[in-house]
Formats: sequence, structure tokens, C-alpha cells
Amino acid sequence: MTRTITLCFAAAFLAPALHAAQSDPARFPTKPVRFIVSYSAGAGTDTTARVIAAKMSENWGQQVIVDNRTGGGGTIGVDYTANANPDGYTIGLVSASQATAQASGQKLPYDLLKDLQPITQATSIYYVVYHSPSLPVKSIRELIAYAKANPGKLNYGTSGTGSLQHLAGELMSHMAGIRMVHVPYKGATNIIAAMIANDIQLGFNSTFSVRPQVTAGRLRWLAITASRRSPAVDLPTVSESGLPGYEVQQWYGVVTSAKVPAPIVARLHGAMVEALKAPDVVQRLTADGSEVVGSTPAQFGAYMRSDIAKWRKLIKEADLKLH
Repeated sequence: MTRTITLCFAAAFLAPALHAAQSDPARFPTKPVRFIVSYSAGAGTDTTARVIAAKMSENWGQQVIVDNRTGGGGTIGVDYTANANPDGYTIGLVSASQATAQASGQKLPYDLLKDLQPITQATSIYYVVYHSPSLPVKSIRELIAYAKANPGKLNYGTSGTGSLQHLAGELMSHMAGIRMVHVPYKGATNIIAAMIANDIQLGFNSTFSVRPQVTAGRLRWLAITASRRSPAVDLPTVSESGLPGYEVQQWYGVVTSAKVPAPIVARLHGAMVEALKAPDVVQRLTADGSEVVGSTPAQFGAYMRSDIAKWRKLIKEADLKLH
């Protein structure tokens, strides 16, 4: 009986102390942090999260565990992050795909700008415009001329309706005054197989996804969608090679629940930027075609708002039906 009473008193004494330790920003984290990824293992989002998580774990001496919560076109993992206990121990990776989903007006279980708060933009990634060797073009200018001469006969494949790849194609069509046929697939492997079979002729994806097929001569690429050239690949930008002002950037960033206290967010931000600036992390992410960013929460929030506004404008002006 005496032992039981002693244990109860000890528990009552230690509980507030444990809670204080867990909520004290200076001592955060005192337990593992869960890093939610909305896509399957091996995807670009997953790879990026695992590189960052490994370095944060190393720096902190506390585990950052990547947790793949797939489904719902990437909404399940984001919704889980938004509704997690707002103590900072659950963070999530989001991408431009979440911005296009928000812009499309589809019914989401969360509001990206209201139910979550930004920590940092981790990386920026341009797409390459790539095509089947059967398509007789060698530049964006020639591609536009071909599309105008063959309206409705140029098919481009994407990872789904409303995806960034889809809107990259729609932006090109809208700016160039051409008509291309959108063909949605379930992923990059299916798109590339369809292009090799000549079911589609054009696509937009990362160099990481496309390079092996280009190197093997099964596909060709024309340009990158960034605003400036990249030292990682000898290609012009779409803007300079036939479509001035065109720019599409894929990006990955980290968010947490909107209710997490600002001091904890600041602690997460500092640790994440420290990890992103590590030379081995920069080298690993750059090898996959990413550019490390490491912005402030305010900068990342402003960037997400501007990206959503950009795609909303396109959807309205082009009168796109996405759902």
C-alpha cells in the first residue's frame, strides 16, 4: 500500500515536469518527431523528406521518423498533419500539387493556408519538357508550330487531372494559343511507357524521372520550365526558346498544424534550415535536380499564396474543368 501511494505521488509530481519539458521550446524535442509524407516510398517527396529527416535526427540526437500516409491524391497525409496534436511533434511535407489542388476549388478536408502553417520551403524543382522521338520537333518554337498545324493531335501525359504536370501543359496551351489533349495516368512509369509506345507524344516531369530514358535514346527533351538555365542540364528554358514568360516550378515544403505555438515552429525551422544547409544534404538533393531553398515561415507562406493565386488565375482564364 505504502509503495502504491509513493508511486502515485511520484507520478503526480513527474507529470507536470514531463509536460513542461515537452512544451519548452528550448528543450524541444524530447521525443521522436513524426514527418508525414502524403505519397509512397520512393517518390520525390519521400526521398526529400528522408534526406532531411536523417540529418535532423543526426543533429538533434532525437529521431525524426518519416511516416507515409498515402491516398486521396495526397490529401490524407496533409489532413493528418493539420489535425494532429498541435505540439510540434507532427510535421508534414507538402508540394506544388497541394497548391494546385487548393487552386482548383475541389473539396478538401483542410485549407492549406488556414489549417496549416508554414515552416520552410525545402526545395525547388523545375520540370523538363520531354517528348517521343516520333515527334518531329527540336525546340519549343517548333513544338508550338507543330501543335498549331495539328490542332488536337498532340497528346501529353500527366500524373492526373489538376496535377502540376496537367496545369504545366494547360499553361503552355493557354500562353501559346494551341490545343493539346490531356491524358492522365497514375504515375511517371505509366506516362513514360505510354510515350515509348507513342500513345502520347509529350510530357512534363523532373530530370530525375526522365534522364535514364533520354540517356538510352528512348525519349528526348526540349527545355526546362524554370525561369533561368540550370548548370545540372544543358537545356534552354521554355521562356527563352519560344514562349516568353512561361515558368513552372515544382516545390517541396514543410508545414505543421496551424495551432502549433510560434516558438516551437521557430525551433523546427532552425533545425530544418540547418539540415538543408549541410553540404552532404545539398549534394544529395542537387543530384536529384533539386535546388535547396530553406526560406523563413513568412517567405514560404507568401510563396504558397502566390502559387495558389497563379493557378487560380489560369484555371479561370482558360475555363478549365478540373472536377
